[in-house]
Amino acid sequence: MAQSPAVLHGVRILSLALNLPGPAALMRCRGMGATCTKLEPPSGDPMGLYNPPAYARMHEGVKVIAADLKSGEGQKTLHRELARADVLLTSFRPSALDKLGLGWKQLHTAYPSLCQVAIVGAPGARAEEPGHDLTYLADNGLVPGLELPATLYADMSGSLMASEAVLRAALLQSERYAGSGDTHPKGVLIEVALSDAAAYLALPRQWGLTQPGGSVGGAHAGYRVYACKDGRVAVAALEPHFAAALCAAAGVPASDMRAMFAPATHETIAAFLATRTCGELDRLAMEKDIPLHTMAAGPA
Repeated sequence: MAQSPAVLHGVRILSLALNLPGPAALMRCRGMGATCTKLEPPSGDPMGLYNPPAYARMHEGVKVIAADLKSGEGQKTLHRELARADVLLTSFRPSALDKLGLGWKQLHTAYPSLCQVAIVGAPGARAEEPGHDLTYLADNGLVPGLELPATLYADMSGSLMASEAVLRAALLQSERYAGSGDTHPKGVLIEVALSDAAAYLALPRQWGLTQPGGSVGGAHAGYRVYACKDGRVAVAALEPHFAAALCAAAGVPASDMRAMFAPATHETIAAFLATRTCGELDRLAMEKDIPLHTMAAGPA
């Protein structure tokens, strides 16, 4: 991952968020220069148990402290770290935060300048509903078949929205500090819903772009996954000049863009690619400036 500019240098983040979205957001913030501390239960983050490499990657440069937040000692540790933090990152349901004494009203009263970025499953009144990445994707039409999605789209896009929220919080604090001269600007609460992240990812499908009849849903012959002689090839020759280069290589007499939606064009390109190996297609891409990527025969 490329190093991001240190735009969060000097910002201190305390995270209580476990599993994936919160730690992934913390990883992004750490990459932008934030000082990151995380409180975990004595049993640790579940991610550390079922995928140690993922856990290790997301916690590079993060100070991890074990604390039982339901105990008096754990609460002392929590409030010691809250007093030092600029932003609190959570991923609990609102009712769970209330039980820990971390409801926003109580938190804001105790730490007026502290900002909170709260990752929830669904927004507002639905924040107590059970759900996970798969259910949020399904609710937004992003699970069309029986296969699981290739990655955790809602969780990862939610982590980007959460890191964006940290940036917003830091910017608001900076603007208020510079504008008013107040050395203790008021904190803000920003809620990030994973269901909203899934809904945002689903917009191209709602617009029809990725539906079967859409130009990037399979209707355009230059934007599809085809079988080749020893594997598969993802072709992304969508722009007219790329489509023209693909058609020239495949022997398609494409006079205009409408030809790319014709069944005969699909058939001719499919037949051409089926007779070429991955190596041959890689060379063709380089020689003719065609955007394509060859892959193994089956899912990796």
